[in-house]
Amino acid sequence: MVLRNRSLINTREKRNYRGPSGEAQKPHEADKAEKSLSTSEHLKNHLQTSTGKRTHCCSDCGKIFTSSTGIKIHQRIHTGEKRFSCTQCGKSFTQSTSLISHRIIHTGEKLYSCDECGKSFVTSSCLSKHRRKHTGDKSYSCAQCGKSFTRPDSLISHQRIHTGEKPYSCDECGKGFVTSSSLTRHRRTHTGEKPYSCAQCGMRFTQSTSLISHRRTHTGEKPYSCAQCGKSFTRSTRLISHLRTHTGEKPYSCAQCGKSFTRSTSLISHQRKHTQERNLIAVLNVGRVLLRLASGLHTL
Repeated sequence: MVLRNRSLINTREKRNYRGPSGEAQKPHEADKAEKSLSTSEHLKNHLQTSTGKRTHCCSDCGKIFTSSTGIKIHQRIHTGEKRFSCTQCGKSFTQSTSLISHRIIHTGEKLYSCDECGKSFVTSSCLSKHRRKHTGDKSYSCAQCGKSFTRPDSLISHQRIHTGEKPYSCDECGKGFVTSSSLTRHRRTHTGEKPYSCAQCGMRFTQSTSLISHRRTHTGEKPYSCAQCGKSFTRSTRLISHLRTHTGEKPYSCAQCGKSFTRSTSLISHQRKHTQERNLIAVLNVGRVLLRLASGLHTL
């Protein structure tokens, strides 16, 4: 039962309250009905009554908080205020707890470990996401191609492949990106910022994943192994490229001559040959023109 008028429910009416079946109900059933509230204002009043605490409602989105500090922190999402900055890389956050979690990226400390495989993570939320790989829980499926994901945000990002949507644009060059994290990484190509440094040799990187891979050059760790030949690699991308030597897959094709390659870097190197050929042809053409002009001058 959703209340149309809260004032109608008084002590006598609670006593005479009848449920959907038409049978007389106990007084606490009427209380339950009274608490079936339809608007955020009713919910706010209900929370205030049941908890004995004053509630605070966000004027922007209607979200309700039981503490004044809670709503102040929340409202920073709407205002864009980020009061807590990292002294190492300058990145700012709305909450001090987010800054504390971020600082661990620079130290390389990983406090949260997976019981199943031993892999460690910077935050508990990253560990929770990782655990779904072991459980096989992929509740979020793409209606267009059927691919499933462990997280809703991964599905949303994936769906942009089908729609072509790139909602995150670089202010400097206009390039669009599917995710905000991709845009953040791209911006560093303009600023030259390299916030991730190796504690062992001081080498700096634009991405945390590049730092993790680099550290393996010091430790000698190669966690990615080929099931077919046993060869190990420091990066998953190198394993993927290697697997193509077994499968024969060549996904990178030259638009000019149709030649295919197992790696994108090989395609880029190949494309330079076409560029050099075009440049050589252009030089030869200029040379021919100059020769014709020179021969014309001799005949005069």
